[in-house]
Amino acid sequence: MRVAERDGGYRDSNGGRANTKGPSVSSFPTLSIDDFKGAFSFDDFFQNIVTDVLPPADESKPFDGSQSFGNGSSVDSGGKGNDFLVGQPFAEAGVLLPLCRDARSELVELCYKVDSRLENLKDEVSNYDSKHEQKFAELENGVAALFESFSRLDSRISGVGQTAARIGDHLQNADAQRKAASQTIDLIKYLMEFNGSLGDLMELSSLFTDDARVAEAAAVAQKLRLIAEEGIGIYGGYSGQQKSGTNVTPGLEVAVSNLQDYCNELENRLLIRFDNAAQKWELSTMAECAKILSQFNRGSSAMQRYVASRPMFLDAEIMNLDARTVKGEFGPGGVPNVTKGLQSLYKEIAETVRKEAATVSAVFPSPDAVMAILVQRVMEQRVDNVVANILPRLSLTNPRPMEDGGFQEYLRILAGSYEKTQELAKELHAIGCGDLDVEGLAESLFSSHREDYVEIEQASLTQLFQHRVAELKSGIGLDAAYPTTAPRLNSRNGMASANTTISVTVVGEFVQWNEEAIARCTLLTPQAATLATNVRAIFLCLLDQVSQYTTEGLERAMDALNEAAQQRNLYSIGSTVSRRVAAAAATAAEAAAAAGERAVRGFMVAVQRATSNVALVQQHFVNSVARLLLPVDGAHASCCEEMATAMALSEASALKGLQICIDTIMAEVDRLLAAEQKAIDYKPTDDGNAPDHRPTNACTKVIVYIRAYSDIGSGLLSVLVGGSA
Repeated sequence: MRVAERDGGYRDSNGGRANTKGPSVSSFPTLSIDDFKGAFSFDDFFQNIVTDVLPPADESKPFDGSQSFGNGSSVDSGGKGNDFLVGQPFAEAGVLLPLCRDARSELVELCYKVDSRLENLKDEVSNYDSKHEQKFAELENGVAALFESFSRLDSRISGVGQTAARIGDHLQNADAQRKAASQTIDLIKYLMEFNGSLGDLMELSSLFTDDARVAEAAAVAQKLRLIAEEGIGIYGGYSGQQKSGTNVTPGLEVAVSNLQDYCNELENRLLIRFDNAAQKWELSTMAECAKILSQFNRGSSAMQRYVASRPMFLDAEIMNLDARTVKGEFGPGGVPNVTKGLQSLYKEIAETVRKEAATVSAVFPSPDAVMAILVQRVMEQRVDNVVANILPRLSLTNPRPMEDGGFQEYLRILAGSYEKTQELAKELHAIGCGDLDVEGLAESLFSSHREDYVEIEQASLTQLFQHRVAELKSGIGLDAAYPTTAPRLNSRNGMASANTTISVTVVGEFVQWNEEAIARCTLLTPQAATLATNVRAIFLCLLDQVSQYTTEGLERAMDALNEAAQQRNLYSIGSTVSRRVAAAAATAAEAAAAAGERAVRGFMVAVQRATSNVALVQQHFVNSVARLLLPVDGAHASCCEEMATAMALSEASALKGLQICIDTIMAEVDRLLAAEQKAIDYKPTDDGNAPDHRPTNACTKVIVYIRAYSDIGSGLLSVLVGGSA
C-alpha cells in the first residue's frame, strides 16, 4: 500500500519512499493564493486544470443504460454494470496523473507559503500587542495625570468662587449699608421737617404731599414715628437728670405731634378714598387703599369701616324682614313653624356672608381678620335680634297658657333655634372667620335662656300632666285614652268606671313627653356631669307623674270595690223575714254580686295596665336615661332606688285592692253556697243505696265562678311576670 506524501512522492506502508512511474509532464498553470480567496469551487478548479487535456463532453446526448465510456466499458440495459471492464480503463489517466501531481506540488507549496505567512502574522500581532499594551500603559499614566490636573483646577476654581462669593457678600453689605445710610439721611431730613413748628405741615417734602406716593409716604411716616418716640424715651430720660436752669436742647416732641397729625390726616384721606371706591365698587382701588391702611393700627379702621357699611347692618328694614321670615313659615293647623323659618333665614345669612367673603379676599391683605369682625357682627346683631324676638323671657310664676302652646312650645322653639344657630355657626366657620370662636359665640346667645332651662322643663312636664289629667276628668279624649269595649258603670259620685281608671295610652304620652324633654336636655347641655344631673331631674318628673296617676287609678278602682261591698252588706238579711222580703233581698244581693264581679274584673284590668305602665317607664329608663347617668358616680343607682320608691305606693295600693278582691270573691262564694246549698244534699238515702257523689248545683256554680276568676288571675300573673322581667 502506498501513501501520498506532501512533497508529491509516495511512501509505502513500511515508511520507504516509492518511485513514481512514468515521466512527469509539467503543463500545470501556476497557482496563487489569491485564487482561493472569496467563494472557492472545486469543480471550477478541476475544470481549469483539465480543460486543455480532456475533450469537451457532449452534453446533448442523454445518458442511457447502454452508453459506452471512452475506454470501451459499457453498462447493460438491465441497470446492472458488468463485473469486468473491457479494454484499458481511463485512457486519459496517463495525461491527468502528471497534472494532478503538479497540482498537488503547487498546493503543497501554497500551504508552505500560507504557513510562513501565518507565522509572520503571529509575530506581527504579538509585536503589535506589545506595542499596544505599552501605549495603553502610557495612556493610563496620562489620564491619571490629567485627572490630577483637573482636580487641581477644580480646587482652584472653588477657591476662586469662594473668594468671589466673599467679595460679593462684602459688596452686598456695602451696598446695603450705603442704602441704609442714604435712607437714614433721608429720614433725618424728613424728621427735621416734622420737628419744625408745632402744627406746621406746610413745608414738607413732595413725598408727603404727592397723592401718587401715598404708600411710600405712609411707610416713611410710620418709621419716623418710631424713631421720634424712641428718641423721646432716650433724651427724655437724659433731660430728666439735668438740673433746673440749664440749657437743654429741645427733644422730638414736636416731631411726634406733627407726625401723629399727619398720619391721622393721611389715614382719613385713605378712608375717604376707600369709601368712594366702595360706592363705585372699584375693587382694585379698595385693595390699594386697604393695603396702605394696614400700616395704621394693622388696618383696623378700614376693617371696621367696611363691616359697618354693609347694608345688612344699616337697613332697619332688613331686621324687620328677618322677623317676618322667621314667622312666615306655617306648620299644620296654620301655626307658625319657627324652626323652618329660622332655617330659611340662616340660609340667606350664610349666602350673604359667603358673597362678602369673596369680596373681602379680593380687597384686604388680611381677610381672616375682616371676616372675624363681620361674622361677630352678624352673630351679635342679626342672629341675636332674631333669637330675642322669637324667645321672650318667661316667668315661672306667670306660666304660658296651654292655648298658646304652654311651656312646651317655648322649649321646642328654644331647642330648634339653638340647633339651627349651631348649624349656622359651623357653616360660618367653614366659610372662614379667622380665629373667632363662632360656636362659642353662638352658645353665649342662649346663655340667659339656659340658666333656668331645667326648671322650665320641669314646669312644662307638670303643666302637660295637669292639663291631661284635667281633660280626663272632664271626659275629653276618653275614647282615645281608654280604647276598651267593656261596659262602663257609673258610680254614685259620678266617676268613671273601673275600666277607665288607668290607661297605657296616657302613660305612653307621659313617656313621650319625657323622651322629648331628655332629647332637648341632651342638646342644650353639652357638659356630661351637668347633663346627668338635669336628666335625673327630668326623669324624676316622670316617676312622680306615673306614680300619682297609677296610684289614683288604683284607688278609684278600690272605690268601686268598696262600693260593691257596701251594697252587698246593705242587702244582708236575717233568717226570720217573710218570703217576699227574702225574695227581694235575694234579687238585690244578686245585683250587688254582679256589681262586685264587675268591680273585681275592673281592678284586675287596672292592675294589668299599671304593670304595663311600669314596664314602659323601665324600658324608657334603659333606652334613654341610663347611659346619660353613667358619667356621675352613683347617679344610676340612686335613680334606680328612687324609681323603686316611687312605685312602692302604687304596689301597696295594688296589694290592698287585691285583698279586697279576694274578700269580694269569698263573699260571693258564701252567698252562692247559702242560696244553692240544701240540707238534703248530703243526707243518706233511706233505701240504703250508695250516696250520689256527683257535685251539687251549689258546687257547680261555685266552681264556674272561681274558674272565671282563675282565668283573670292567670292573665294578671303573666303580665306581672313579664313586667318584672
